[in-house]
Amino acid sequence: MNGKILVLTALESELDKSRAPAEIEVIFTGVGKINTTIATLQAVQAMQPKLVVNYGTAGKLNTKLNGLVEVSDVIQRDMNAEPLAPRGRTPFAPDLDRLVSGQRGVICGSGDSFVTSTDPWLVANNVDIVDMELFAIAQVCLRHGIRWRAFKFITDDANDFAHEHWTANVANGQDLFWDAMKGVKV
Repeated sequence: MNGKILVLTALESELDKSRAPAEIEVIFTGVGKINTTIATLQAVQAMQPKLVVNYGTAGKLNTKLNGLVEVSDVIQRDMNAEPLAPRGRTPFAPDLDRLVSGQRGVICGSGDSFVTSTDPWLVANNVDIVDMELFAIAQVCLRHGIRWRAFKFITDDANDFAHEHWTANVANGQDLFWDAMKGVKV
């Protein structure tokens, strides 16, 4: 597959891979940063893509957002090793705190929890949306010198009803994503 675009998404329920054009390979990573890291490493090593695109669902903290958004920056919302390092920072690895796609867009906070309430730390760090996979994908790409982009479909308001809204909306962003991919080039 050398030179093609690799699309990574957590679940089959989020994206119909049969709709992918010939130059795009779709891999499902599973949920969370560990599953995603393993799947991303395997896919990157096997396929050696020029560009990795993450598509997935997200909860929104920024009430102005709806539909499909592109991510500019991603941070780890659940890395908390205080007092060794401030929340969001991996101790002894300060160069990997905030990963940047090079695109204009929103700030995503990745973590291994489903967000159902307001977190003042996220607000203070201007996090617009939350997911469970992007930081892992971006970090693997950084370590392998591969460009990455991410598109997230807003499914919920990251509140008490998030799980119900996510379940109802998980597959609703596919058309918007495949339309956006028409403009993405290696």
